[in-house]
Amino acid sequence: MAVLGIAAPRKWDRDNMEPRVREILDRTVRDRPNGPYRAKTADQVATILQNYFAVTEGLTQVAISDVVRMAGGASKEQFAFRLRHAGDAEGTRLILRMDPLEGITQTCRGRESQLHMAMKGVVPIAGIRSFDADGDVLGQPGMIMEFVSGVTQPTEVDKVGVTGIGSRFDDWVPKLAPQFIDAYIKVHGFDFSKADLSYFNVPRPGTTDAALWQVNWWSQLGWNALLEPVPIITLAERWLRENAPVCEKPVIVHGDLRMGNFMFEEPSGRFTAILDWELGHIGDYHEDIAWVIQKLFGVWREDGVFLVCGLMPRDEFLGLYQAQSGNVIDPVKLRYYEILNAYKCAVMDLSQAIRAATESNNHQDLVLTMLASAGAVFLAQIVLLLREA
Repeated sequence: MAVLGIAAPRKWDRDNMEPRVREILDRTVRDRPNGPYRAKTADQVATILQNYFAVTEGLTQVAISDVVRMAGGASKEQFAFRLRHAGDAEGTRLILRMDPLEGITQTCRGRESQLHMAMKGVVPIAGIRSFDADGDVLGQPGMIMEFVSGVTQPTEVDKVGVTGIGSRFDDWVPKLAPQFIDAYIKVHGFDFSKADLSYFNVPRPGTTDAALWQVNWWSQLGWNALLEPVPIITLAERWLRENAPVCEKPVIVHGDLRMGNFMFEEPSGRFTAILDWELGHIGDYHEDIAWVIQKLFGVWREDGVFLVCGLMPRDEFLGLYQAQSGNVIDPVKLRYYEILNAYKCAVMDLSQAIRAATESNNHQDLVLTMLASAGAVFLAQIVLLLREA
């Protein structure tokens, strides 16, 4: 009904999202009071893994050694270790990627593992040995990956940022840039119809599902973790709902393919792995492209030109992607997803990260608190993009 000539606001349907995403968000709220979360020691990890391999693979004489906590990231606990057992005396080097109670975002290890397995042989990627999507054996959700060697930034670079942000590639650009473009093309061009992606749902082609499922995911994450309302975030959510574009042909979207999330070997520069698929989903390729052109994920050249992912100017990146993929970049859709991505980052920084740190539900409280300071950057970006739109 209308009151005094003013139309009643439409109710936002935040439940319109993938069922598995809903499960993860509900689980986060349910388990939040179980904190505080304590970082695992090497001995604790070894004990967990010994039991895990005995139960899930039936291995005998299991021995876990060389457990080392891995640096990087702002959400998951990661450990390198060596597995020995009766059938493998020499041992195999593996990686455990495991959820604390809360991180800067809340995602599913089952979804991440299925994307790894689907993309094996398509792009350089770590193989998955097994995963425990709900933590039934590990005690918390996790995945076991093959160990892949390589670096995420040249070893001679002095400046080191959190999760690779701010890295410079300089003389490495001719080796890395073509592979970076190629990774996007292969991910977006992959035929996922025959892959086992049972933890995923596919947006209906020719609808606004791809956009609105993302808006609802991040809106619910933000409201579930809310400590203090931020009017600009609410304004952005309203705009995103009112301007959601149609996606004609959904593709695999990595969700975070940028500096810090690809590994390469030195001195060849050959990519050895595309990392961190936790935000992956099926959606609009504009979302991936808009993500990596954010100013946070690049550097400025001495002449003032912004380099996407520290590799190439924006126009060059967009031109090469279109020419080699055959996907046409619609500037209106690209702008929409630039706003959506800034909105996602603001929600991460100003809601979920602060909540996880406040509740002491993550092993990297200081990192999450520091990242919250970036929230103002994304709020300013939202205002700028909305004015331009």
